[in-house]
Amino acid sequence: MPYMWDRKAPLAAVLIALSLALPASAEETRQHRAGSVTLNVTSIAGGLEHPWSVEVLPDGGYIVTERPGRMRIIRNGTVGQPLLGLPRVAATGQGGLLDVALAPDFAQTRTLFFTAAVPGPGGQGTGVFAARLSADEQRLEEVRRIFLMNKLTGTGQHFGSRIAIAADGSLFFGIGDRGDEDRAQDALDHAGKILRINPDGSPAANLQGQKLPEVWSSGHRNPQGIVIDPVDNRLYTVEHGARGGDEINSPERGNNYGWPIISHGKHYSGAEIGIGQSADGYEQPLYYWDPSIAPGALAVYRGAMFPEWDGDFLVAALKYQLVARIERGDDGTIVREDRMLQGEYGRIRDITVAPDGSILLVTDEEDGQLLRITKADES
Repeated sequence: MPYMWDRKAPLAAVLIALSLALPASAEETRQHRAGSVTLNVTSIAGGLEHPWSVEVLPDGGYIVTERPGRMRIIRNGTVGQPLLGLPRVAATGQGGLLDVALAPDFAQTRTLFFTAAVPGPGGQGTGVFAARLSADEQRLEEVRRIFLMNKLTGTGQHFGSRIAIAADGSLFFGIGDRGDEDRAQDALDHAGKILRINPDGSPAANLQGQKLPEVWSSGHRNPQGIVIDPVDNRLYTVEHGARGGDEINSPERGNNYGWPIISHGKHYSGAEIGIGQSADGYEQPLYYWDPSIAPGALAVYRGAMFPEWDGDFLVAALKYQLVARIERGDDGTIVREDRMLQGEYGRIRDITVAPDGSILLVTDEEDGQLLRITKADES
């Protein structure tokens, strides 16, 4: 059975303390308590319009996307001008410029990948792009679309879509059901799927008999977090449920994760979803939330700064404006959930572990921030 957050857990175990009353601004640091650990949360930069994703550049700068269609570089607290050369995106509803991921050889090639809602015949849909960051960091060059989902529609929700790059260089990414739940079970539709492609856009899943060879797994409602744990090389995703039923999954090739046939949540109306919480032929999540926390991103903590969190899941949440730390045992089983920073910084859209072990967040607000979490000196 999947593990579920116990909403009746003592509040003292999950609420932060030591919070100051002033709003965060660039280079301001505030302290918060998270279990036995004291955190410093520093606002690296503000003034970002609905930032969606952050990556750390080799020299320690940051590259950030903004959903309306801008990509910027941040250094020393200074937000750079929007990069030139980006394609037109469909900044409608939940759509726009979404994730950015650096190629493993970025330091040599300056290659990066990004996802976006793309306009086209019939509406809009999720696309994946490859590009090269210019040497002067003013523009994207050699921009090329390497994937576009096969059915565009006018709906403005459930585009997915983050990127995880495997050891062989292939790209995993998710696309939501685009607001039409039955598409997640349609083997001829990219919606509601986890996909795997090569850097040139060719299929990398290669399932024998697969109608769409790039499809890795199906039955997903709206996967907005995806990560590969570098220790066990397993793929993990986090996806939105409806009123409940947000899930962490470990998608395996060819498996079906149930949406909308099974779910641990209910529709927003309160109506039951599908035929229940389980059925033969459909996989169970590793963990789920009811009610929904609206997860925006997922990371596996592997870093030196917080050794007590080694291997734990970190989930950015929009609805309750928090970071959920899902503690895992040595065998990978889920032990418990702790909630951090609840209500302190707004809707948290992305979370990623930096090379130095610090944790980066972006807040999905009109005046969004890039935040950095470090361990406080408790001596």
